[in-house]
Amino acid sequence: MSDLSVIPRVLRPPAIAEKVVAAGARSARLDLLTLTLLGLLGGAFIALAANLYTVTMTGSAALPFGVAKLLGGLSFCLGLVLVVIAGAELFTGNNMSLVMAVASRQASAWQLLRGWTIVYVTNFVGSVAIAWLMVQTGQGKFAGGEVAQTAVDIARAKCALSWTEAFARGVVCNMLVCLAIWVCYSAHSTTDRILGILFPITAFVAAGFEHSVANMYFVPAGLFANTTVPPGALTWGNFLLRNLLPVTLGNIVGGGVLVGLMYWLIYCRPRAGGAEI
Repeated sequence: MSDLSVIPRVLRPPAIAEKVVAAGARSARLDLLTLTLLGLLGGAFIALAANLYTVTMTGSAALPFGVAKLLGGLSFCLGLVLVVIAGAELFTGNNMSLVMAVASRQASAWQLLRGWTIVYVTNFVGSVAIAWLMVQTGQGKFAGGEVAQTAVDIARAKCALSWTEAFARGVVCNMLVCLAIWVCYSAHSTTDRILGILFPITAFVAAGFEHSVANMYFVPAGLFANTTVPPGALTWGNFLLRNLLPVTLGNIVGGGVLVGLMYWLIYCRPRAGGAEI
């Protein structure tokens, strides 16, 4: 007869909220070198997933639109799997955890700004470094140069978004990313974590939402690959002001407010008489 006492207890949302707050507090206390290195890894891991997405989408015009997007979404899950299981700091995930830690008085507003700034900058450096490295591999020549053209097409489409579109897509994207991380905190095994990541991340990518750190790879990769076609909307200025800025603000709202602050209000705020959900 099996021993039921060894079966892991299902973690309820209030306990998940406590773990997210604790994770945000730990992140807020990391020293500069550790935070910098983990931020570089976070950018690199998401960039590797974005690169896999680019390769996956090359030649996908032969597939039905939804099927191609679904395959691309599945491939992009690699990024958060590496961040969560291998270990890294990711700006979009920190939007949730640091907001909850500050609201719970486990971290200060200064620590939130410090953490977001360092991780955002190092995510950017890590992502762009991988984009540059991929140019050196000659990967763009694969499939008769179609991989490079796919990178350019993805980057052009992102830079052509209106400010409102980029912001709104950033909001919904980071709701799904942070919900994936939230689900991971309920997990008891590596398999659980991967399954928790799979559906929300596939959903945001397949639906065409915008992730600031992923775009730190996608658009530079397109800029590096675009050696012959007139740039049009695909410029560094359009990338930074028309895409990365509104997407970043949308990510903060989606992850920090609509997930992090929402769950803090539900599960963590002080209640009269010590009432609990």
